Amino acid sequence: MRNTPAISRPTPRLRATLLALALAATAGTTVAAAAPAHAAPRQDTTPFQGVNWADPRDNYADDPVVLSGLSTSDSYARTYAKASRVIAAFRANLGANTVRLPINPYTVNGAYWKSYRGVIDAASAQGFKVIVSYWEGTGANKDGLIDDEATYWPMWDTVIKAYQHNKRVYFEPMNEPHGYTETEWADTAAKWLAAYPSVPRDRVFVSGAGYNDHVTSVCADPRLKGTYLSLHDYGFWKDYATYDEWVADIKGRIGDCASRTVADEFGAPMTTGLDYNKPDASDNFVNYIQAATDTFRELKMGSVYWPGLRTDDTYSLQTLTGDPDRPWLATTNQSGADRLAWAWGRGRPVTR
Repeated sequence: MRNTPAISRPTPRLRATLLALALAATAGTTVAAAAPAHAAPRQDTTPFQGVNWADPRDNYADDPVVLSGLSTSDSYARTYAKASRVIAAFRANLGANTVRLPINPYTVNGAYWKSYRGVIDAASAQGFKVIVSYWEGTGANKDGLIDDEATYWPMWDTVIKAYQHNKRVYFEPMNEPHGYTETEWADTAAKWLAAYPSVPRDRVFVSGAGYNDHVTSVCADPRLKGTYLSLHDYGFWKDYATYDEWVADIKGRIGDCASRTVADEFGAPMTTGLDYNKPDASDNFVNYIQAATDTFRELKMGSVYWPGLRTDDTYSLQTLTGDPDRPWLATTNQSGADRLAWAWGRGRPVTR
């Protein structure tokens, strides 16, 4: 439940009104007055070493998100058991310690939430950091905006109530908020922080503006001080760039904000036979993956690959194997796994 000064258990309409007033009071100012910073930015974000676990539909859904290998018919216990094996496989195969998971109002505000919590609980029980991120819907709703604030805020009320005191769980108010201008998105993120002042700032991931494609604008906003920043970056954003051009491009999206930034989505084809351990100046994706992993390591940034597991995705670094009731994972591209390990501070560099 959100904390509102001097009011106990306010109605949803009253909470929304108070939040709007708080936002209006702070809009355009240079001082953050709505919510205190509970922690200073970390000196580096390297502890976040992970992967995304996704719904086969790319997490955009107008019903509950169902992660690859799971089912809405699974009970909490069955979900927990399956998730425990998938999380263990992420660690065994990749050395991961972080997983990023989608939510939407259909998942949290309905009956499936009881089961879906099994994923978060299983990951947390194994010591994983869990980044929980809101995804919008499909069709007309896939516009980079919060679909419906009347369901969005109750969703976060429920998630915060369940996991506020679990230090391994982190909250990302929205994935790829490209429907907002830089200023509008910073205002929205500030509104979220004002709504949940009891959540420590260093348990919140504020997405970069646009498609999470640069963090410089949110980094500069003092109202968002103390939060982590999430960057997305993909090789398909360019038809071709050299290794050096990719390095320059990625660093330009980060600016001087690396100490707060986690690349919680980046990826390239993993099932097409590319070798990311050898230089190949002619291949855009090889240049990209080598540049990205070198840059994240150099800047001491955490990184969360997209996707660790997503059925029928050529970018997926893992694939389901074995009995569906007792799932395990296999690595689709060992060179891709090697480059991810390099980003995380292990392994060997590519000799250029």
